[in-house]
Amino acid sequence: MSDANQGRLILVLGGARSGKSRYAQQLAERYWPRPVFLATAEAIDAEMVARIAQHRAARGDRWQCVEEPLDLAGALARAAGQGDGVLLDCLTVWLGNVLVKEGAPGVAARQQALLAAIRGRTTSLILVSNEVGLGIVPEHALGREFRDLAGWLNQALAAEADAVMFIAAGLPLALKGVAYP
Repeated sequence: MSDANQGRLILVLGGARSGKSRYAQQLAERYWPRPVFLATAEAIDAEMVARIAQHRAARGDRWQCVEEPLDLAGALARAAGQGDGVLLDCLTVWLGNVLVKEGAPGVAARQQALLAAIRGRTTSLILVSNEVGLGIVPEHALGREFRDLAGWLNQALAAEADAVMFIAAGLPLALKGVAYP
């Protein structure tokens, strides 16, 4: 980002296949000569292996990649010195990882650590997260718990963010702060 935007925190929200990851990537590439991608997905099945490969190909060689499914606070500290800014994609994938492996107490502890790391960051950061509260109420308790935790996480991140962009049908809408093209 420009010098005036150094250290900024931008939250990019949207639904599945809304264009939020593409938007965040284009934004990072516009402002950072050496972007770092912090990936939260795990290659747990053939479909995820294919998705990860597709995302890697779309980013190209310009990007450095750090992969971390659980410890985002530690990963942000490691990634900060590797480039000009960090794009973290995706927080709801991370949330699902933590919820399944560590339960709600793990989510609370890791979310506190993540927020502390974000507050103490020295580099610009773009966060990508799904907005999951616009659909129907999930049928199962775990789905409802995930939806609630995701909503609370997004609210906490939006409170910290300098700008919040909502992406629908590939189009950005500024919810907070300056709109980014």
